Order: sequence, then C-alpha cells, then structure tokens
Amino acid sequence: MSGSTDEKSLPTFDELPNFHEYTGCAWGVWGEDDELGTVNLLTEKVVAEAAKEIKLGKMIGLNMPINFPSKPLYKRQPPIHNVWMKNTAINDDSLTINTQSSSQWDGLRHYGVFGGHNVFYSNTPSASIARGDLAITDPSKIDKAKIKLGIHNWAKHGICGRGVLLDLLSFYTSGSNIINELPYDPWQTGAIPASDLDACAKKQGVTFKTGDILLIRMGFTKKYLEAEQTARDSLSGRPETFTGLEQSEETKRFLWNNHFAAVASDCPCLERFPTPVGIPQLHQTVLGLFGMPIGELFDLEALAQACAETGRYTFFFTSWPLNVLGGVASPPNAAAYL
Repeated sequence: MSGSTDEKSLPTFDELPNFHEYTGCAWGVWGEDDELGTVNLLTEKVVAEAAKEIKLGKMIGLNMPINFPSKPLYKRQPPIHNVWMKNTAINDDSLTINTQSSSQWDGLRHYGVFGGHNVFYSNTPSASIARGDLAITDPSKIDKAKIKLGIHNWAKHGICGRGVLLDLLSFYTSGSNIINELPYDPWQTGAIPASDLDACAKKQGVTFKTGDILLIRMGFTKKYLEAEQTARDSLSGRPETFTGLEQSEETKRFLWNNHFAAVASDCPCLERFPTPVGIPQLHQTVLGLFGMPIGELFDLEALAQACAETGRYTFFFTSWPLNVLGGVASPPNAAAYL
C-alpha cells in the first residue's frame, strides 16, 4: 500500500475536490505517488474479515472463456490460440489476445480524463505513458516511469476481499418487485440509476462494507450465451449500444461513498453506451479520478444461481490479473468462494 487511509478518514464524494469541470477527484487520498487506487482499501484486516464469508467451500469461476466473444467488441482483435506437438506426447501452445477482448479488468492506464486535460490517474500526463513495444528484458533494470500505473501493481497486490453481487435481473423480474419484467434490452442503450442499485441491495439484504468488490449482473452475458451465433457475431459489425450504469452524480456518489475497492459487471462497458452527448463518460471518473478497477464481461450466471439458492449475496472474491509490467488491462482470473 502506498499510503494509509482508514475508513473514518476517507472523504465523502462531496468532500473530494473537483478537477476542473470533473467532480470527485481522489488523487492524493493514498499519497501523491499512489499506483493502486481503491485497491488500497483491501488491507490485511479487510481481507482476513472477508475470508469469513466462505461457509460452504463452493468455488465458482467468473471468467468467460478467453475464446469469446470470437468477434470482440470495440474493434478489438480476436484471440488466436495455436497448439503444436513438440514430441509424440508433448504439446505446447501460444495465445495472442487483446487483454480486453473477453472478461477483463480495465487498468489505470486504460482510461484517463479528456476535455483537453489528457491525464490519467494521479495527474499522470498522457504523453508520459510509454507506448509501442514495451519489451523489458532485465529485471534488475526496470524504468519505473516507463511502467507507471501498469496492471502489474494490482497483480502484485491482488484484488481479493468480500465480493457482493447485485443481481439486477432477479431484482427486476422476480418476487414482489413492481416491474416484473426487464425494463431494458442489455444489447441496447439503457441507463441503470443508482437508486435501483440501492433498492436491489436492500431487497437482497445486503449492507455494504468498506473494501467490498461490487459485481453487478445486468444481463449481457446471459443474452450472449443464449443467442444464435449469427446474433453474437452481429454485435461486432454494428455500432455498440449497451445498457449500463447511468452517467450521473448519483452513480459516482454511490460508487465512492460505499468505498468499493473495485466494480465489475457482465456487460461490455459497465456504463451505458454510448454516453449521451455533453455528459462525461463514467470511466473518466471511476478510473481516471477514483483509481477504481473496472471489470467487464464477467460471467456471473453460475454465481447468481448459487446466491439465489443460498439466499446470500456476499462471498469471498479473488482476482489475480496478469503480471505484465506496464500493462493496460488483464483477464481477471476471478473466482467467488461461498
């Protein structure tokens, strides 16, 4: 941890300073040289307490196969997997991927603050981010400036603690909830307000704790897995339109004031896409100003079923991103333990 900030001393969203026209700038909360962001909240005490969530010993992987989507969104290159025989009973394989083509963590190098400011978390100038071939061959001579804000920081620390699932699909479609039907198509632009996140948590009997890792089931993955292949493939050939979190001050306040260590969902963008004209993308605040990991395309189907069966929506969560020096993003290697 690059700085120490206990729960009582954490500022509220409204106490955070602005960065020009952007509200909620958390730079400096964990020190000027911080490269972990809200992962700092995952202290030894928080993780030890979270481990008590393991009651049944049930383990659930939360990753889509790296092979899917076979035609990735946002014009990202598809994965290439080659297997070859080295001997009659020896195989090797190689994998070439865009780290954001399937289940992923967006790292602090992925998204900064636009509007002519062009900086990343902790006021890191975009021009200072090393790009191109980042070949690093000597582990004793690593230029820290070259790899600043890289995904390796989270890989070394781990994103492990108490996970909380907000199952919006069940919230909207089951029980005594007055909607009783999904009020959006996950493959079309739609906004989920923070008030629904609060209401879903209340319905599930969830009380948030500092350092929770928030997982939100919105329905993209479920629809993707149930669709015909032609429909799946069509997603990469049309303008991206997806349901996600509403870009509002209330959403930012919800994410910060509950002091989540990370937030992830089963949709490709976490937030509504595209963003309405004149409204800043939520990524700019969550990654660029909060320093909070954003997870996308998580597979939450088996977890949702297990939570419904047990009536418990909290669990121990682990994720170890790839240890790539200066990496922008990574498959999450995530799992829940109930």
